[in-house]
Amino acid sequence: MLNQFKSKRKYTGGLYHKARKKKKSDLGSDFLPIKIGNERKKIIRAHGGNRKIRLLQTQYANIIDKDGKKCFKSKIITVKENKANIHFVRMNVITKGCVIETEAGLAKVVSRPGQDGVVNAILISKK
Repeated sequence: MLNQFKSKRKYTGGLYHKARKKKKSDLGSDFLPIKIGNERKKIIRAHGGNRKIRLLQTQYANIIDKDGKKCFKSKIITVKENKANIHFVRMNVITKGCVIETEAGLAKVVSRPGQDGVVNAILISKK
């Protein structure tokens, strides 16, 4: 678990005084990499008692083709490019903004799989 607090110290080195105690809602969570494989999801409790679907593994993506003006499901083959971290390409980790190779061609991921529970992508180049 990660806390989402400000620094305890001022830039001068002095301490800030707390206005309240720590609460469970202040905690964040660790990064869970989304890999390619059989679909696995995890439901977590979010702020206000809401539910958030966290994707752990997936093998399909919803592809949007702007030229043909249609949306379809396509199988993910591999991750081609990821600007978030160069090592994510080697590990096949899917994040928002990464370029994935699908059966339809190259596509750029526009959803946040760790937050939304689904991989949505826009087709860049067809096969």
